[in-house]
Amino acid sequence: MFTERFLRDKRGASLDTAERTRLEAAISEVKTFAARKMIARAGEPLDQSTLLVEGIMSRYLDDRNGLRQLVAIHLPGDFLDLHAFPLKVLDHDVATLTPATVAIVPHAELEAIAEEMPQLVRKLWFATLLDAAIHRAWLFRLGRLDATGRVAHFLCETNARLFSAGLSDGRRFALGLTQADLAEICGLTTVHVNRVMRQLREEKLCIFRSSLVEILDPAGLAARGQFNPAYLYNNHDVEHLSSRQRPKS
Repeated sequence: MFTERFLRDKRGASLDTAERTRLEAAISEVKTFAARKMIARAGEPLDQSTLLVEGIMSRYLDDRNGLRQLVAIHLPGDFLDLHAFPLKVLDHDVATLTPATVAIVPHAELEAIAEEMPQLVRKLWFATLLDAAIHRAWLFRLGRLDATGRVAHFLCETNARLFSAGLSDGRRFALGLTQADLAEICGLTTVHVNRVMRQLREEKLCIFRSSLVEILDPAGLAARGQFNPAYLYNNHDVEHLSSRQRPKS
């Protein structure tokens, strides 16, 4: 099923079989995109919303010089633009960071769901509120944390989100991003990110190598990034992983 990771393992919002079947039936087509491909441009009319099935995508704004500011990262199971359903237009661009597969849901189908299954509509609304919670954490990360804290917080958040989607074992996950991508996400330079990753490795907190992240000390990494997973509303917030002691040197 293309929707199997959407709201998987979410407190009070996981879909039941009938809801997931109805959402699956609403998909009009499935598309595959290469990495670094724009799929929606700010200001263009939209009559559909996009569910990310595989890959990593971003939302971003460009300044007057064409320099990009990332404002969100999306992972498998995320609906990228449910807010475009009432707005019919986005105020930002959407693009892939890695090769990606997406499922397209026409707004006409969302309107039909609103008539047929009000409870499912509330869960779709929950998904947009979850996006807002993640965005607030993004602002906190960039506004209050130092460089190492920003990277640590992002890696903890990504681990928790992928754990909820069934794509992390709580300590290891694939992350097909470059250090340049991490730099844009965390508001740093690539050189600075390289130093931070070396520091995290030397402190035996985390290793990021060959697109694989291994969190050696979940509690230590969470503390370094001031990460509290409550805003992700997962049934299992990977808090049990944070209680483990640091591995011995």
